[in-house]
Amino acid sequence: MKDKKKDNKEVKVGDAMTVAVRTIDALASVKEAINSMREGGVSSLVVNRRDDDDEYGLLVVADIAREVIATKRSIERVSVYEIMSKPVLTLPAEMQVKYAVRLLVRFGLSRALVVDGQREPVGIVTLRDMVLRPELA
Repeated sequence: MKDKKKDNKEVKVGDAMTVAVRTIDALASVKEAINSMREGGVSSLVVNRRDDDDEYGLLVVADIAREVIATKRSIERVSVYEIMSKPVLTLPAEMQVKYAVRLLVRFGLSRALVVDGQREPVGIVTLRDMVLRPELA
């Protein structure tokens, strides 16, 4: 009889995350954010904390579309802090994917920031990253 634990290896968030984390300052313009997203080939940016007591923010393409483009606001005049989500849901890299998926679904989110033990960003994980993992097929 095979060891069930070996066959059913629990996938961790760190195994599913995208390691490339692009950051931006909250005072940057949306135009700067769009340029950074284009350069990095990403659809989200982590907004830096002001200090150790602050929380990270997250800016996604949908925020720009909904809050700037659809409302005909100027990308040069709107700052990232005006449209970002903050605080952002953070997940430890060691968390099992099944629990991370439950959290994201429960809160109606499509992505979360992955942090290490010192609360520093190490990646971003999306529902797509976790659900489409080869281990689940």
